[in-house]
Amino acid sequence: MIYCSFIGQKDFDMKVIKIVLGALLFLHSFKVGALDWQDSPQVDHLFRSAGVTGTFVLYDVTQHQLIGYNRERAYTPFIPASTFKVANTLIGLSVGAVKSIDETLPYGGKPQPVKAWEKDMSLREAIALSNVAIYQELARRIGLERMRDSLVTMSYGNAEIGMIVDRFWLVGPLKISAVEQTEFLASLAEGTLPFPKTQQEEVQESIRLEQQDNWTLYGKTGWENFPNPGVGWWVGWVKQGGHVYAFALNIDMREAADAVKRIELGKASLKALGVI
Repeated sequence: MIYCSFIGQKDFDMKVIKIVLGALLFLHSFKVGALDWQDSPQVDHLFRSAGVTGTFVLYDVTQHQLIGYNRERAYTPFIPASTFKVANTLIGLSVGAVKSIDETLPYGGKPQPVKAWEKDMSLREAIALSNVAIYQELARRIGLERMRDSLVTMSYGNAEIGMIVDRFWLVGPLKISAVEQTEFLASLAEGTLPFPKTQQEEVQESIRLEQQDNWTLYGKTGWENFPNPGVGWWVGWVKQGGHVYAFALNIDMREAADAVKRIELGKASLKALGVI
């Protein structure tokens, strides 16, 4: 009788948790949908001239407005691939899976698709090289429960990770849209995610790419189904004076030569919009 009562309570608790998580994700979806969208003829021209199928979206945090190309695709969720390394780093730091982004993690000793990945390295080096093996080790240290809870806390995409902790951002079920990427990254850029500010600053610095007199560029690439055809990402933000402009690009990757188009087209779009 006691056993049945325990099971009943456990089932009830799980139902409550699911309702709460569902409500949080619904509220996040409502927030994303409430943003104003403006089509950009300049970015439209860039994509059509390049013969690329994809989307680009810029989130002007000050104006609370989205501007970009291919609105329908911008709201379509895709597997985040290596862009998830940004969130993975923050989660790893917040739960104590690593002490800092400079702590060395083992890659496991197995052959890797990229030779440079075949060594132990810190998260700082691993995120620059997009080392999958190192981040799989980090995910295993975090564990399913803490990973799932953290994704819900930061409202990251659909927050679904299934039952395999070191593959969900590479093959699913985790998915996120370009618009959702910009909202997550804008919060990280401003240090307003529900995690320690010092840890958010560590993650910010780990993906800083370029700095000029009046702007600083942060970004991370991703390639779902690497090295085969799939969806390629470039996401990040630009700090220009006191303003934050978060951006996300994703394109169909048909061949290896398409890899360079992510940053090339992304930077061209940022320039066309006067952000860099």
